Amino acid sequence: MTAPDIIFHNADITTLNRGQPTATAVAIKDGRFTAVGTDQDILPLAGDATRIVNLQGRSVLPGLFDNHTHVIRGGLNYNMELRWDGVRSLADAMAMLKAQVDMTPAPQWVRVVGGFTEHQFIEKRLPTLEEINAIAPDTPVFILHLYDRALLNAAALRVVGYTKDTPEPPGGEIKRDSNGNPIGLLLAKPNASILYATLAKGPKLPFDYQVNSTRHFMRELNRLGVTGIIDAGGGSQNYPDDYEVIQKLADENQLTVRIAYNLFTQKPKEEKEDFLNWTSSVKYKQGDDYFRHNGAGEMLVYSAADFEDFRQPRPEMPPQMEGELEEVVRILAENKWPWRLHATYDETISRSLDVFEKVNRDIPLEGINWFFDHAETISQKSIDRIAALGGGVAVQHRMAYQGEYFAERYGTAAAANTPPVKRILESGVKVSAGTDATRVASYNPWVSLAWLISGKTVGGMKLYPQANLLDRETALRMWTENVTWFSNEEGSRGRIEVGHLADMIVPNKDFFSVPEDEIPFMTSDLTVVGGRIVYGAGIFADFDTPLPPAMPDWSPVNKYRGYAAWGDPKGAGKNSLAPMRQQAIASCGCASACGLHGHDHARAWASNAPVSDLQGFFGALGCSCWAV
Repeated sequence: MTAPDIIFHNADITTLNRGQPTATAVAIKDGRFTAVGTDQDILPLAGDATRIVNLQGRSVLPGLFDNHTHVIRGGLNYNMELRWDGVRSLADAMAMLKAQVDMTPAPQWVRVVGGFTEHQFIEKRLPTLEEINAIAPDTPVFILHLYDRALLNAAALRVVGYTKDTPEPPGGEIKRDSNGNPIGLLLAKPNASILYATLAKGPKLPFDYQVNSTRHFMRELNRLGVTGIIDAGGGSQNYPDDYEVIQKLADENQLTVRIAYNLFTQKPKEEKEDFLNWTSSVKYKQGDDYFRHNGAGEMLVYSAADFEDFRQPRPEMPPQMEGELEEVVRILAENKWPWRLHATYDETISRSLDVFEKVNRDIPLEGINWFFDHAETISQKSIDRIAALGGGVAVQHRMAYQGEYFAERYGTAAAANTPPVKRILESGVKVSAGTDATRVASYNPWVSLAWLISGKTVGGMKLYPQANLLDRETALRMWTENVTWFSNEEGSRGRIEVGHLADMIVPNKDFFSVPEDEIPFMTSDLTVVGGRIVYGAGIFADFDTPLPPAMPDWSPVNKYRGYAAWGDPKGAGKNSLAPMRQQAIASCGCASACGLHGHDHARAWASNAPVSDLQGFFGALGCSCWAV
């Protein structure tokens, strides 16, 4: 046996291989696991050139794999964006905005492009236009909130040219004052095209800067334990033009996140032509283990796009939907291309299934891994129809950001199964998890995992009953081995197992024992992709190879770094980098600590003591939480 390139040992490894669930060491050769076992098994395999890394008893998980994100588009813009993902107060967010306005040169914009919701702020609101204009009288500011609205200051309105004479966009609204002049609020009703189109008017980074930007975005994902993604295309992301940056990085072996990409049509009423062109010029699965074609979607035809703005009524798809969708699906089925289809509501899913079943009668879909994305209101009948056709459902944590809006419109009972993840799993349908980052939700995988496990929104609202929650191992599988069906890589990745791609992470805390409310704040201290260390922090910082600074030098990334403003721990990150419970403990104003729980009174109040007489039980142990 050839000696491995690298050995990791002295670890507590969760493999997700049911035949060998745990291990303490792995050997890797040519990017794949060649041996998994105990230190006694693995260390003797080392040769003279083998690198040996002691993981010092830390827990290890398979690398996280996002089933739906927009990394290719996001990477082109990451260095220009001020990210409010994970920021806990509007005051901090506005302080970040002001600091960025002060350092951003003309004619550049300051952009906050999704990944947050007002419910994550303790103030539970968005900034007002007056507050934004006071901070930025001259620098254009564009703030995208989910896909429901955008806030533009007066300077941005001047630059984009919206005036009294600008017509109302189809499916959207430009809010105006009593004289008909735009005030700076753009609404999706529910079509978000006005939001996309306005953002697209801003300056773009030069090519070399986009390369740097994409590398910084991948590094932030590595910091959070992401080793692979499926890119779902996106609006204003044309193939192949907007793929030049990611192709260059792939060609130069600089990708630190594996990418399987889907092709997303860009032209309403010309979707058929797009897919005829692509199926004749692009070979399904072309590429390698780092950058590879994965099929069509998430947009197949514009007439089937049911926008997910839960502040607005459910949109009814037009009568031509079935005919247009059938034309495209037949092309894909004939060419054995898998597809993914954005579908928020069961009404859209049901009509799409009519089309898929019709095509299946002529061109069997067996062996084509097609699936729906999102599926928040999917019914059991539709789940059964998907199972019969051999399809799948890719869920994302959009409800962690929009659950409050959904419950307000449809009620908490309807929100309890949005989507019914556990029922989908029990029905035998292929299902996995992701984020739908970077605009409608954050790219942080741990927020998604916490949502699957706790059923809570980022604002703290309890959405789901126990019947729709997952245990931690099942949730982890949703983010690892389950995703491989959606990328057509089953048996090749997703577990720490001989023959699998050698992707793994050392989380900063033990995922299986950390308190539930700390899961969203987890990161990775060591991230390995193909046996190569791509990120190191904490006790593994010496293994890290930092990137050059973000370009341009005024980039928000150079100060705030990423999620929860972690690069500014004494500023905006001060109130964002610890769970609310820990913040409450730190700021507890009680006269005296509890003898049992310290100042963590909430833990005692929420606990289930194994006795009926709480006062007697805690009194016997000296707990004084109930006397606080």
